[in-house]
Amino acid sequence: MKLSKLCQAAGLNCEGDDAEVTGFAIDNRKVAPGTVFGAFQGSQVNGEDFIPAAVDAGAIAVVARPEASVSGALHIADGTPRRAFAALAAQFFSPVPEHIVAVTGTNGKTSTVEMTRQIWRMAGERAASIGTLGVTTPDESVSTGLTTPDIVTFLSNLSGLAREGVTHVAYEASSHGLSQFRNEGIPVKAAAFTNFSRDHLDYHADMEEYFAAKMRLFSEVISDDATAVIWMGAGDSGWNARVAEQAEQRGLDVMTVGEQGRDIRLTRREPTQLGQSLTVEHDGTEKTINLPLIGAYQVSNALTAAGLALATGIEASLVWDAVVRLQPVRGRLERAVIAPSGAPVYVDYAHTPDALEAAVSALRPHVGGRLITVFGAGGDRDHGKRAAMGEAAARTSDLVIVTDDNPRGEHAADIRSQVLEGAPRAREIGGRREAIREAIRTAGSDDIVLVAGKGHETGQIIGSGENMRVLPFDDVEVARECAAQIVRGDA
Repeated sequence: MKLSKLCQAAGLNCEGDDAEVTGFAIDNRKVAPGTVFGAFQGSQVNGEDFIPAAVDAGAIAVVARPEASVSGALHIADGTPRRAFAALAAQFFSPVPEHIVAVTGTNGKTSTVEMTRQIWRMAGERAASIGTLGVTTPDESVSTGLTTPDIVTFLSNLSGLAREGVTHVAYEASSHGLSQFRNEGIPVKAAAFTNFSRDHLDYHADMEEYFAAKMRLFSEVISDDATAVIWMGAGDSGWNARVAEQAEQRGLDVMTVGEQGRDIRLTRREPTQLGQSLTVEHDGTEKTINLPLIGAYQVSNALTAAGLALATGIEASLVWDAVVRLQPVRGRLERAVIAPSGAPVYVDYAHTPDALEAAVSALRPHVGGRLITVFGAGGDRDHGKRAAMGEAAARTSDLVIVTDDNPRGEHAADIRSQVLEGAPRAREIGGRREAIREAIRTAGSDDIVLVAGKGHETGQIIGSGENMRVLPFDDVEVARECAAQIVRGDA
């Protein structure tokens, strides 16, 4: 494909260059002859330093700031090079699936995109999802990855899925990915906003900057004729209403969902033995839905996913038939094992104060005795949320055990100490395996154990940079091993 044609389609000036493009890369080690190289300034690495190496490897063009020095290849200069590179790459990676939707928000992105994929699949569509769990294809195979992969990987994945016959894709749009233009240039037919609370303030300056990054999905990324699906719960703090207002100002079709929803209204929710019974009003009719998942936040995820499916043209009868058959998402209130005492042990990815409180609240109606919560906080991340997580756990749980999460480059004991400031009566057990085993050992028959923070993750990150190690650690597997040890009398 000619560079000049790509530039013309992307609205960029490439000075009539007629070179043949063979690929795109943002890592100079992946450059081959004919590659367009993206050289961006990062928080730790400056891609402009690798321009000479990329040119030596065969790059025919470099997308970079006007101030960057480029010799031996065409310099496509742009004040926002990440955006320009994404626009150019999007013209190269084609085709893409016809129906693409995105989900943003602080919590619930992973569950919502996966539930959307499930609804599409049960409605007979070839569907996939891209996010924290990786790429999940129509045959349920999963390849792991980042929540929002780099733009080249993202577009390459979309194009590959389309070539395999996938017509529907739901992807997670993280604030990092949105602020770094990692999911640009493709037609997005619908986007959802789940909720908004403190997170990632180690990256964003404040909550307004964090919110602005999320809002790029609605103000710039999705198509002009797209639908914005917005959760409007009974206790929302006002952020979601701001999303709806700004989406309407742009002229998007706005669909609101929840207790205060206009299009899908939740009027009743009652816990059942295996899930919860919902009464929902949609399109002038009231229906009862037996959702096979526990927790209020799973209701918001499921109904938001239903809204996305409806926005992409799936018949309402097929959508609601699928909702009653939704399966839990890996590491999201996943029941790992039944303790020897009979207490169920759940694993959840909750790693913010709001998410932790939501997970505990989801389990509370099912608790006859105590709710025992095991959790920690990640290192090299927002320090300000640690005490708040401790407060949330102490306020909602009957017994709290503070342990290690992913310490990364910090001293694990220092992280635990900051969490304990919010939960001074909590027990402290540094080793995560030991903490999980102790929670299971002490759980009575009417208790429930929640192991929070890592969810689907299969490794524990210790150290940083060249000293970083990822030790095998899966909360679900560890909980099962600990329960078996207790049965054998080994613990």
